[in-house]
Amino acid sequence: MRTELHSAGASHDPTDPLTFAQKETLQRAVAKMVALGAKAGISVEQMIELLTAGLTVRELLQYLAARSGHVV
Repeated sequence: MRTELHSAGASHDPTDPLTFAQKETLQRAVAKMVALGAKAGISVEQMIELLTAGLTVRELLQYLAARSGHVV
């Protein structure tokens, strides 16, 4: 599944609509990030602020993992 998400993101044209499988994968990924954020004491609103301030999704994930004690 990890390869599916990576390859889907790498080859997906942002102007094309997502497939049902891509939407499900994206929803699961976001739900996991929200759960990790909650464990780290970071709200969804705070995560959005960090992304808006220029953090990449990868950087946000690393930050959340570090705050919660997980290794990425």
